[in-house]
Amino acid sequence: MRIVFSTFGTFGDINPLVALSLELKRRGHTPVLAVPAMFRDKIEPLGIGFAPVRPNQDPNDKRMVEMIWDIKKGTERGLREFLFPSIRDSYEDLMAAVEAEGGADLLVTGELAYAGPIVAEVTGIPWASYVLAPLSFFSGYDPPVLPPYPTLAKVQSAIPAVGHAIPRFARVVTRSWPKPIYELRQELGLRRGPDPIFDAKFSPRLTLAMFSRVLGDPQPDWPAHTEITGFAFYDGDAGNTNLPPSLEAFLAAGPPPLVFTLGSAAVMAAGDFYEVSAAAAKQLGMRAVLLTGSDPANRPKQALPPEITIATYAPYSQLFPRASAIIHQGGVGTTAQALRAGRPMLVMPYSHDQPDNARRVRQLGVARVIRRQDYTPEAAARHIRMLLEDTHYAGRAIEVARQVNQEDGVKSACDALEQLGSHPRG
Repeated sequence: MRIVFSTFGTFGDINPLVALSLELKRRGHTPVLAVPAMFRDKIEPLGIGFAPVRPNQDPNDKRMVEMIWDIKKGTERGLREFLFPSIRDSYEDLMAAVEAEGGADLLVTGELAYAGPIVAEVTGIPWASYVLAPLSFFSGYDPPVLPPYPTLAKVQSAIPAVGHAIPRFARVVTRSWPKPIYELRQELGLRRGPDPIFDAKFSPRLTLAMFSRVLGDPQPDWPAHTEITGFAFYDGDAGNTNLPPSLEAFLAAGPPPLVFTLGSAAVMAAGDFYEVSAAAAKQLGMRAVLLTGSDPANRPKQALPPEITIATYAPYSQLFPRASAIIHQGGVGTTAQALRAGRPMLVMPYSHDQPDNARRVRQLGVARVIRRQDYTPEAAARHIRMLLEDTHYAGRAIEVARQVNQEDGVKSACDALEQLGSHPRG
């Protein structure tokens, strides 16, 4: 089969698709990633087909990154000012990718690829959808933490019936946002259709929940034909999964360090995270690795002792198992790798799915959570000390890692896609 995958977002969103594509290619299929042009250099060296889809993302546009990661308005502005105004461009590019080379046999889209359901409806191509985090289901039975309204989650924990009101509240707040999508559908002669944010993004044939069951169990109000696969892991840099030699030498020279990271997107809006983190590590008298990304502004201005090292990038699968604790932003890709590594974590969420992921790992007993505005050297050091001194966290982390590593998200997802492709009409 020729299988077209499409999504928007960060490397945390793209990497699971790379993992599936590599396995499907090994099985004899032809995967194509229809994603923003910025990812081309990381995909084509792997021998995976690539098709650019607008809107283009500029990873160096710090204004855009800071706008999207604002906890109050980030989700709204990302959709209303970035994705939705470009829906016609997205539709044209994705349609071209599907129709190229004699046509695709299967389309697989993430929830931010809002043109995907429209392309599937117009062409009739077999279509599967996927999500990467439980938040995406907006379940009334397992209500999410909404970043602009964290108090709702606290109310729900005290009054469980409130949980069913949270998804309804979210629908009311967002009801006017998808206007450009409804306008495009009308131009194409299609009916208005279901709500793009909550309903239309799910295929009626197959939805892959590409996360571990330790994060979320199936709920009665999930879409029909949903399969939980487990995480799909990939963290290579155009195929390279080795640690930088200097980092390898640092790890080998002493006890397991703390690892501080903000993933692949929040790192562009780091603020003083790395400055504060270095100060916290100093207070604790511990070795530390700061994964600062490529922005020189993220490097701490203070002089760092030999016990603290900086790396711009390192594959989590190689680094996290050698950490004493992991301090991160709560993105689902980073969270998945930390769970897989079996290390306790301190989560400082920004927005989107991160506050919800943070709550879930805290409930698992493997993490503590700190608000971004509370992240000071003293507070961070206090939380980290609790993580390391209370052996319950380390024990639970090992136990949860055992469960995560028993799953094979790549195989399960690819098996489900092959089965859908072999029965394209039902």
